Amino acid sequence: MVTRINIKELESGGLKIKGLELTVGKFTEFDEWAEPMGPTPYPSLMDLREWDLRLLERYPPFYSPLSDFCEFCTYGKCDLTAGKRGACGIDMAGHMGKWVLLQTVMGTSAHTTHAHHLLNFLIKQYGPDQPINLGGEVEIEAPITRLITGIRPKKLSDLVDVVNYLEGQITHLLSATATGQEQNYLDYESKALHAGMLDILALEVADIAQISALGFPKGDAETPFIEVGMGVVEREKPVILCIGHNVAPGSEVIDYLNETGLYGKVEVAGVCCTASDLARFSSGAKIVGPISRQLRFIRMGIADVVIVDQECVRADVIEEATKVGSRVIATSDQLVGGLPNYTNIDDDIVVSRLVSGEELAVVIQDPVKVGRVAVKAARLIAPLRLNQKGYNRNEIVAKAAACSLCLSCTKNCPIGINVGLAVNTAKRGDQSLLLEVFDECLGCARCDAACPNDIPVLTVIDAASEDKIRNERFKIRAGRGPIKDTEIRNVGRPIVMGEIPGVVVFAGCANYPGGNYDLAKMADEFAKRRYIVVTSGCSALDIARYKDENGQTLYEKYPGAFDAGCIVNLGPCVSNAHAVGAVVKIASIFAKRNLRGNFEEIADYILNRIGAVAIAWGAQHQKAMSIATGANRFGIPVILGPQGVKYRRAYLGRSEDYERWLVYNAKDGRRVYVGPTPEHLLCVVETAEEAMVTAAKLVMRPNDTPKGRMIKLSNYVSLHRQFYGGLPEDLHLFVRDENDLPITMKDEILTLIKQKGWKPTEIPDPTLLSRMIFGGR
Repeated sequence: MVTRINIKELESGGLKIKGLELTVGKFTEFDEWAEPMGPTPYPSLMDLREWDLRLLERYPPFYSPLSDFCEFCTYGKCDLTAGKRGACGIDMAGHMGKWVLLQTVMGTSAHTTHAHHLLNFLIKQYGPDQPINLGGEVEIEAPITRLITGIRPKKLSDLVDVVNYLEGQITHLLSATATGQEQNYLDYESKALHAGMLDILALEVADIAQISALGFPKGDAETPFIEVGMGVVEREKPVILCIGHNVAPGSEVIDYLNETGLYGKVEVAGVCCTASDLARFSSGAKIVGPISRQLRFIRMGIADVVIVDQECVRADVIEEATKVGSRVIATSDQLVGGLPNYTNIDDDIVVSRLVSGEELAVVIQDPVKVGRVAVKAARLIAPLRLNQKGYNRNEIVAKAAACSLCLSCTKNCPIGINVGLAVNTAKRGDQSLLLEVFDECLGCARCDAACPNDIPVLTVIDAASEDKIRNERFKIRAGRGPIKDTEIRNVGRPIVMGEIPGVVVFAGCANYPGGNYDLAKMADEFAKRRYIVVTSGCSALDIARYKDENGQTLYEKYPGAFDAGCIVNLGPCVSNAHAVGAVVKIASIFAKRNLRGNFEEIADYILNRIGAVAIAWGAQHQKAMSIATGANRFGIPVILGPQGVKYRRAYLGRSEDYERWLVYNAKDGRRVYVGPTPEHLLCVVETAEEAMVTAAKLVMRPNDTPKGRMIKLSNYVSLHRQFYGGLPEDLHLFVRDENDLPITMKDEILTLIKQKGWKPTEIPDPTLLSRMIFGGR
């Protein structure tokens, strides 16, 4: 058992101790890392509470409850409207704070178990001493881990303590949600911010472990192009489809194919983040698409074997896959689906039972065994299933004849597509509307469940669109992982000075109306304006499913470097850690701030100086909420849209409240007004146009130089004019003196802001931390 004693400051009886950390019960190698330990290594729920309360004072939570009642315990249901309290004493704000914390812990625990499973597997396969190696130009290999825990991991086993810390903190956080525990909504929010920060740490652990052990790209700007789309899989071959987030089973499939000389004779494809990781592992792996393609591809019956691991796996995958004759192997203890456990059964017996149909789906928790069984089973099953692959188009579309145009499907569509009209039009022989619906559909199949005439609406849409599906082929750069230290040295100064207008990160699922067009349009617009555009997860995949007028995807159109006017695909969801890690590295490499256990100072630096913003477009589930909340604790604003209002919580600033926008001038300790920069920490938008204008505003920081603020204002005004016409009404809040004004618009803007009573303000050395006055001396 390992026990840590951490004494920040103690003075008693002539004894004075400061910054003592003692570990008992474990041999610790001499650490030659010269950087001094900061004040909060391995922070507890309380250690960063003051930082959270500063953020929450400026950006108070805004709630939009789904219900007026609390039903968390057997006292319920309790009416919490109009200031009423429930039987346990909780009010609506406390109830919502608890709900937010639960959602965030769900997401964090999912990513932490992912890191746990992956790390255990990699240590078993490659040994505990496998070096953490992110490449020759990445000296700060784990910025988040260094910042939060105070350790510098050198080998896989060093990450075990980090996972243990994560799991311990999650237990404490979850216990706070039990009835009779936490009761103040701001402290619920502080704990949610803590959970979010832990989530970013879990992401980093998972990704640096797999990059180091599996040979993924190490920050290369020009990674190989990978095919993506529902038409890229060669259905004539045996097909193995991997779904989820843990790459281990899929990578073992590829390893087994290589070992047996079968590589290229079996198709290995994936959906969602596992697909992104398979493409990092092998350029021969195929990416079917984001989560919205999951059910649709399964129903096509192309996969002979479906491997599911954890996270983002539909709850009906096993049922849907076995309906079309695919065999399923579940591999994670998070998802066993009521299936028999064949982990310890001989391979030949498992394969025999899967091929004969005695078992259509089984659990195998050993990734190496999964690799062997999946390949053997797929090769034997594929010849028997050739007539089950793809749709009988005419037969399926004929099912539209039962449509009565009741529009139940339309009313139940989460993004309001007029599905009913398209199906009813097909009934009369015109399938053109079905083809239009295909491009916008989320693939959730709520229309199927709603249809009183049992029409398989989603399948009808896809069958009518089979020609489109066969030709759906795009290109994406494989996820590159970390941002190199050398890149940070090049862009750190222009980002902090504001001369690169900002870093815009696109992360999220595929839960939006209008298909992927809006997402790609935003990425294209910001890249053209020379922002640094970063993508990850399903957003990265959906951006690839768009071609410009020259037939290029955005990844073919723009370079993949972390630089102005480039589009960087980091990789799957766990690679989001590198987006946060990049801004942490700017504080370390450019500003020479210590990282080690020094969270508060670095987050303060990011909030006041680094113009980064994330757009979680189409975010769907709890993991997106935990990632966004984690980014917020680091001082990075997040825009949720267009379904983001369903998360029911935002952190909104009040631009008119002068007192909220006072910071310390670190040079002399005076309190100085800096305007609403950034105005919100977590906000919701409905349209891509609103998201672009909001992002251009949220990258402004108090520390911007006049030239940098001029560039940012120029983009803000230009985008506002482009989409809304005219100058923004709040422009006077962001102009500090006339040197901030874009030269070509100076007179026009000056006239407007003077009408608003504008007066010049100064540019301080901004900080929210009193201890940073006089540079922390």
